[in-house]
Amino acid sequence: MSGIREVCFDTETTGFHARGDDRITELGCIELIDMIPTGKQYHAYLNPQRDVPEKVTQITGLTTDFLKKNGQYFADVAAEFLEFVGDSKLIAHNANFDKAFINAELEKAGQPIFPNDRFIDTLQMAREKFPGSPASLDALCKRYGISLSSRDKHGAIIDSELLAEVYLQLKGGRMRNLDLENSVPETITPIAKDEVRERPSPLSSNLSTDQIKDHKHYIKSLGEKMVWNKYWR
Repeated sequence: MSGIREVCFDTETTGFHARGDDRITELGCIELIDMIPTGKQYHAYLNPQRDVPEKVTQITGLTTDFLKKNGQYFADVAAEFLEFVGDSKLIAHNANFDKAFINAELEKAGQPIFPNDRFIDTLQMAREKFPGSPASLDALCKRYGISLSSRDKHGAIIDSELLAEVYLQLKGGRMRNLDLENSVPETITPIAKDEVRERPSPLSSNLSTDQIKDHKHYIKSLGEKMVWNKYWR
């Protein structure tokens, strides 16, 4: 699939100290092509090799026992994680936090760390776009009318999916290249609304019946939760 590939990702951790004894407990990534989720994702529960504080369990739902039984060691999944992200840009909310933990785990696993320029921080983007306004992921979802109904606890995959929608909106949404309000040169007189005329007959489609059928099949294959289903009819 051609286009610009990026990866939205999120980590859940035992605490805030990446260079201390805190570790990642969950890692979630989703692939974007031209800022739209493709349905491809990477997810892993990780054994932090330490107890999970009760306050963290209340936020994430992840317990020490669950991660001991179901979590993998980061060193054992590092290669497949790196294969998934490839050389794509990594999008995170408060990227410095996630970058610190990912790089700490990569170091422990004997893998090269990510440079700063690999990361896109949606928190920084939001603060620049809405100075002085709340810029948490939840606040941005509410601002853009993105439903939080799928999330009762913080989870790496769910938060990555929400982040993908927020990222698209921060970049201007689906009409990001059509913002004419502030881009009309002073030498050009905008057309008044009452001068706009409807086309006498719609333009005929250049798509063949097979192309339309193949596209519908592709959209359906992405799954019911994919953002395309909100716009494709």
